[in-house]
Amino acid sequence: MPAARTRTEYDIIIAGGGMVGTSLGLALSPLNLKIAVVEAVARGAARQPSFDDRSTALSRSSQRMFEAIGLWPDIVAASTPIKHIHVSDKGRFGFAHIDAEEQQVDALGYVVINRVLGGVLQNALSSVTNVDVICPARIAAVTASESHATVTIEENSASRQLACRLLVAADGANSAVRDMVGISATRTDYQQCAVIGNLLPEKAHENRAFERFTEDGPVAMLPISDERVAFVWIQSPSTASELMDLDDEEFTARIQAAFGQRLGRFSKTGKRAAYPLALSKANDLVARRSVVVGNAAHGLHPVAAQGFNLGLRDVAALCDCIADARKQDVVDCGHAVILENYAEWRLPDQKKLVRFTDGIVRLFGDSRMPVRVLRNIGMLGFDLIPGVRRLFARHTMGLAGRLPRLSRGVPLE
Repeated sequence: MPAARTRTEYDIIIAGGGMVGTSLGLALSPLNLKIAVVEAVARGAARQPSFDDRSTALSRSSQRMFEAIGLWPDIVAASTPIKHIHVSDKGRFGFAHIDAEEQQVDALGYVVINRVLGGVLQNALSSVTNVDVICPARIAAVTASESHATVTIEENSASRQLACRLLVAADGANSAVRDMVGISATRTDYQQCAVIGNLLPEKAHENRAFERFTEDGPVAMLPISDERVAFVWIQSPSTASELMDLDDEEFTARIQAAFGQRLGRFSKTGKRAAYPLALSKANDLVARRSVVVGNAAHGLHPVAAQGFNLGLRDVAALCDCIADARKQDVVDCGHAVILENYAEWRLPDQKKLVRFTDGIVRLFGDSRMPVRVLRNIGMLGFDLIPGVRRLFARHTMGLAGRLPRLSRGVPLE
């Protein structure tokens, strides 16, 4: 008789059913593992961040991953391609641009509303038979042994225990599960807020994305459907509060003055929201029977629109490590070798993106004249020095370095 599985109800438990956690469940499903996704916030709740009105810019590698798992047709139908990116520093002569045609791609990325992308992911997950979604439910405690991890979940005013070979913390930058498995994190408060929303420009956006740095903070305009643009305006907490209190006409005038006239006059401003910004970094990526992915591993500033894309590369790499191990008859998803391979693979990419986004925030937040001069010279050099733009574009499209199969568009077998 085959040996009984000792106390393991699931191969993998994913803590967090947001966009990264759901993507992981979908990506792993072809491996015929028994998976649970535990999410504390109900799908329709107003505070569910995977279903709000923020916009996400999907990189080329993220597009390929969704192609590999069969979801891209549904996602692209509700997305807007970015064919040009224009970066400028208000009041200065320097600027930089990236063009999709020059990079020989159809689009540099795609912009999709979170609630739309989240809906596609959740609908797909509901039809996967080997993934159980436990929601709303909260993980209250975790214990790990040599052979498995046990989680205590609270659901409908009752508690119960589940066991797994591998526990994945995908529950955001303030991850409770990351803390429970003994992984600490460092947090740097930027003392900034992102004011987000959408509006209608007088001129067609022509699939152009803009990043404009001002003395008060950067303002980004991303092309979305119905010829509207989504904006992300970074401000101090006090100014963000002031902007949120303005009526639509006053707010539109303020953002018009900051951005300028490249898109003509703005009108029909949609609903606004504001979010505090911080940099968070897990001090380890793995613990016994546990691994952290997405914002639980790295919460980035939105200035370069890389956070979700970096999280999807975490997902793709973890899937590769598990799939490769299974080909070598290592069926234990939480085996130490798998976790070590994942950490070794992901650390360089994560460190690079943290340095990149944090560096941009600090560089463009420095108002000293020598720094401003060097900044503008650098932006001109970006456009004039051969090869620099292509290298930068490959990094922003998520195509630099060692890529997992899913990030190359290759399905898991």
